Amino acid sequence: MAIERTFSIIKPDATARNLTGKIVAMLEAAGLRVVAQKRLYMTRAQAEGFYAVHKERPFFGELCTYMTSGPVVVQVLQGDNAIARNREIMGATDPAKAADGTIRKTYGEGIERNCVHGSDAPETAAEEIAYFFAQTEIVG
Repeated sequence: MAIERTFSIIKPDATARNLTGKIVAMLEAAGLRVVAQKRLYMTRAQAEGFYAVHKERPFFGELCTYMTSGPVVVQVLQGDNAIARNREIMGATDPAKAADGTIRKTYGEGIERNCVHGSDAPETAAEEIAYFFAQTEIVG
C-alpha cells in the first residue's frame, strides 16, 4: 500500500451543526491521520479560485455562496491509499445514494449540503493542499 496525502473540507453545513469532531473521528477510524488542519471563513475569492474548474457550470455561483456562508475546516489527511480511503468514507455525493456508515449518509442533508469535500486524484490533492497550506504547516 502507498502512503499518500489527500485534501478534505468539512463544509459549512457540518460546522454549523458541530459535527467537526464526529467527522474527524470517522476519518481517523478509517485509518486516516490529520497532518494539517485549519478552521477558516473562505473568502469569495478563495471559493471562486478553488472551484474554478466549475466556473462555467450553472451551480458555480450558488456553490461559492454556500462555501462562504460559514466556517469550514480544511485538512490534509495522510494514510495508506488516502485518496481512495477518504472517498470511500465520505460516500456518494448524494447522501440518499451513499452507503450506510459513510459521512454523507450519516450526516448529509442533500447534494450540496453533504458535509465534506475530498480530492479525487493525486494531482488534484496536490493542488488543493497547496491552495490552503504551506508545506511547513503539514506535520505528522
